[in-house]
Amino acid sequence: MDHIVGRLKKPANRRWKSFLSPRFVEAMLAGHSALGLAFAALIYIVCLTGTMSVFKHEIERWEQPNAPLVGASLTPQPIQEAVWNGYGQALIDNAAQQLSLIAPSPLNPRFVVSYFDSSTGNEGAWIVDANGHFVTRQRAPFAEFVEGLHTSLHLPQGLGGFIVGLTGVALLSSLISGLLSHPRMFKDAFQLRWGGSERLQYADLHNRLAVWGLPFHVLVSTTGALLALSTLIIGVLAAAAYQGKPEQAYAVILGPHARVTNKSGPVPDIPAMIDSVRRDNPGAVFVSAQIERPGTSGEVIRVRMRTPHHLAFGNTFFFDGFGKSLGDAGLETGSVGQQILGALQPAHYGWFGGLGTKVVYGLLGFALVIVTQSGVAVWLARRRAKGRPSLLAERLWPTIIWSQPFAFALVALQSLRIDDETLPATYIAALALSTTVMLASENREICSDRLRLLTGLVLAILVFVHAWIWWRRLSDPIALSVSVVLLGIAAVITTSSIYSTFKRVTLPKILREK
Repeated sequence: MDHIVGRLKKPANRRWKSFLSPRFVEAMLAGHSALGLAFAALIYIVCLTGTMSVFKHEIERWEQPNAPLVGASLTPQPIQEAVWNGYGQALIDNAAQQLSLIAPSPLNPRFVVSYFDSSTGNEGAWIVDANGHFVTRQRAPFAEFVEGLHTSLHLPQGLGGFIVGLTGVALLSSLISGLLSHPRMFKDAFQLRWGGSERLQYADLHNRLAVWGLPFHVLVSTTGALLALSTLIIGVLAAAAYQGKPEQAYAVILGPHARVTNKSGPVPDIPAMIDSVRRDNPGAVFVSAQIERPGTSGEVIRVRMRTPHHLAFGNTFFFDGFGKSLGDAGLETGSVGQQILGALQPAHYGWFGGLGTKVVYGLLGFALVIVTQSGVAVWLARRRAKGRPSLLAERLWPTIIWSQPFAFALVALQSLRIDDETLPATYIAALALSTTVMLASENREICSDRLRLLTGLVLAILVFVHAWIWWRRLSDPIALSVSVVLLGIAAVITTSSIYSTFKRVTLPKILREK
């Protein structure tokens, strides 16, 4: 029997080997290396900021820890009160083109009203209490900076979104080529060779984390690319299905637009529209409302409601100013394409569950950051082993790796007192300072140790300055949790820098003396 089983196994092995021939594997490995090196810095920045963006709401609450929390479901009265207050404040601020309400949820227990006017450039956002009264202007410059860097690299939106989308495509392609260039990756999924050569350690770390988090890595790279390239994708679809008219393609998703008119109209009754949706969708929960051209006869209202057992944030229902239904976007019950569109953002950021889901996304996102870092480290170690080290890349790559957390720490420190207009300049200045550290360092180890030490110190200063500013006014417990996590990260980074310096400088002296 064993002889028969052995004979049956051999053809399968031959078919596998012929499918993944050595030449094919070698070509995939070359392509994997070239693609990874070309996009390594962008992939690293996008993945790191994406991991941070998972906790966007917690960062916002840390930045403004005295703002009220609204945990219970909203009743009709505070919703309509917030509409009236928001419309009145928008008129005062000359920004009444669009008014938005974001209801509190388990994801973020804050009630926020915002408004803007593209013609005047004015905008505003307020945090609202459980009665619908405005309490304080929303201020979260650091969270907005991180989100902007993740979605557009703080470049003009079209260009930045395209580069980020292209980076997502490159990441997905790297994952596929990495799988095809390592036929034994799944077989060796739990093989970790520590204590050997540096190249093997980095290679095992790179391959194991890539395999363990593969479904997540594919999910976030695919959804990220689709989100970033959505404008381009809709443009292509419009050319194919709507005779090159993108406004018709957008209308399927965004619904009708408000008519520009000077004729006055009613301030919409949002609670009545919510009740209208619930009659056909029992159990639907109010998520948000957007009023385009409020107070005019041409206004259009988009009410987002979420029903249980759907991944999307909710479906959007369209109304005119008098409460007449104008249809819906089908993000929960429409076509497959519409439902996929509705699920992209929550699936990308992990915003479809509670804090536990966010923590899992954060850990897997950090694993993807390590996969990126270790991939280039393998390439550098391979060149060193062949006697052809890349002297510039040896110092440049650690600088890229540690300049980002250092820059984020400095930006966060400045954001405690200064608004977001100057934060990109602070970020660039931090990168320039990191480059100066690189040029002043003799080798990659010294460069890495110095930047880690700077990062740990600035993070520690950030936590203590935040505590000094807010300790008497802090009412949101999540802010304390974020500070504890930041202090822990500062301790780990600083300790690793000190230990690395000790092992490189002090320990050899002790051994020589003995």
